[in-house]
This record gives sequence, structure tokens and C-alpha cells, in this order.
Amino acid sequence: MEKTVPALNEKISALNCIDLSTSDVNQSINLLKQACLDCGFFYVINHGISEEFMEEVFRESKRFFELPITEKMKVLRNEKHRGYTPVLDELLDPDNQVHGDYKEGYYIGVEVPEDDPEADKPFYGPNVWPDAALLPGWRQTIERFHQEALEVARKVARIIALALDLDADFFDKPEMLGQPIAVMRLLRYGAYVSDPSKGIFGAGAHSDYGLITLLATDDVSGLQICKDKDAQPQVWENVAPLKGAFIVNLGDMLERWSNCIFRSTLHRVVGNGQERYSIAYFVEPSHDCLVECLPTCKSENNPPKYPPITCGTYLSQRYKDTHSDLNKYSKPQI
Repeated sequence: MEKTVPALNEKISALNCIDLSTSDVNQSINLLKQACLDCGFFYVINHGISEEFMEEVFRESKRFFELPITEKMKVLRNEKHRGYTPVLDELLDPDNQVHGDYKEGYYIGVEVPEDDPEADKPFYGPNVWPDAALLPGWRQTIERFHQEALEVARKVARIIALALDLDADFFDKPEMLGQPIAVMRLLRYGAYVSDPSKGIFGAGAHSDYGLITLLATDDVSGLQICKDKDAQPQVWENVAPLKGAFIVNLGDMLERWSNCIFRSTLHRVVGNGQERYSIAYFVEPSHDCLVECLPTCKSENNPPKYPPITCGTYLSQRYKDTHSDLNKYSKPQI
């Protein structure tokens, strides 16, 4: 790995900050709408998850990633995208990356028993958990955070609905966030130095696939966004960590749903030689939800730009395009 620190863009992106505890709903709607039209990224504060618990979750994440690689490979991700993803497993920007991402991760989704009829669908099923004897209490902490983060996502989705001139509970329907595909991913970036000029990244440039993403980070910088993906050259801005906050961004599915009125934005992670931890919480509607242009986002002069598609079909193709073939890995004997 190249160890020379590259010259990186030092501009800090000024993001709007949405306070979920405020009684001024109109202010929240206006701030969020401006952010969604501008870059699709904003901070969320006072969201209801305590800083103490957030810190505990980060400690638990570190406990997992500190396990020997032989133990982590015992819970290698499966075809349902549950479990461990090794360094270089994911290739998000094949046109510009020479290797995969220099990060490792761990997927946790909504727990669906194996004998449940829903478990036959992509993205549904039981989670893969590390040995409780190795990490006592780990599963309980991670499951609690998954549940609490989903409630934060639902609060944010209600403001998004109002910003799109929809009813506040539009995304609360059973086929949407009533029965969501909510995937949490613990992430660890090693102490590598990225070099964009040589195609080496912590995470390659990409936009997220689904509705919204909540991102919790430690205090190590690395996230960058590009507000205009068509600009030549592209201009990248740093997004500063904000203690106790979630960084929220819109996904491609919401851009598609809103007929490109709201934006999903390219982002990447550039390592600076420090180990970095983050937790990404990806929120999508149910597998069978039909994603089609919202009634408030189309007109005679602005007809729908995309045909309807089910959420499960859309997500399956996006994951297939960016993840390695599982057959390349050989699991250790347990």
C-alpha cells in the first residue's frame, strides 16, 4: 500500500443541521428540503439515541473487528448480505479503483426466522452472529441499536414526506417502512493512506442504493462528497464528523421516487493513515414495494423519468454489481 500522504481537498462542506427535538416543524422541513435539493446530505441531532449508548456500540464494533481473521471468516457474509465482509470485498467505483475498498464490514438486518415465508426473499432471513462466548453481550447491544436507529429513520422519513408535499405518514405504510429492509453495517477502515490519483480508496465513489442512510462516525475524518458528479474535474468536499449526530444522505431509490427532484450524491472515504470506525444504517422499503414516481413529483412538463420497479429487484442488482463473488472465499472449518 502506498504510504505517501496525497494532497487532498481541504474544503469542509457546510451541511444543514436538523434538530429532531425542535417544535418548529416548518423550520425542519425547510432546512431538509434545501439540503435535499442541494446535495442530499445533512446532519441530524437530538435524535433520541444517547451519546453514551452510541459510544458503547462503537466499542462493541471494535471488539468484533479485533477478533482474529479466522474467527471473522466463520461469519462470512451470505447471499442474504448478513455477516462479515473482508477488506477488498466491495468495489464501488470500478472505473477509478485499482483494488476494492480498504475497509471491512459486518451486515446486520431485520431478524426474520428461517421458517418464515418472508425468509425466501432476498434481504430477509436470520442474521449471522459471532460466537457469544467470544463476544458476550455483543448481539444484544447491536440489536438494540438497530431497533433504535430504525425509529430515528422513521422520524426523518416523516419530514422528508412533508418536504415532498406528501402526508407525514406516507412512508409509514406496511409495504414501506412498516416492514422495511433495514440493514446496519459496522465498518472499520484500516490505518491506510488513500491516494485518489492512483485509484486507492477507503471506499470508492458511489451513491447509496435505497431510501436514506444514517451514518454514525468516530472523530476521524475521511468522508467526502461531490455535489456535481458531472463536473470535470470533480470537486470533493470533506464532511466533518459531528459528535453524537447522524450524517444522513439520500439514496438513489429516493431520487428515483422523487423524479430526480431530491438528489442522491456521490461520496467516498479517503483514508489519512488513521484507523476509522463508522456505522452505516441503510433504510429501504419492503422487498415488494413498488417504487414509482410520487404523485407530487410529476406533471405534464415533468413526466416520470423511470419505469416502476420493485425495491427487491432494484437492490438485488445494485448489490450484485458491487460485491465480490462469494465463491472466491473458502471458509475455515468450524
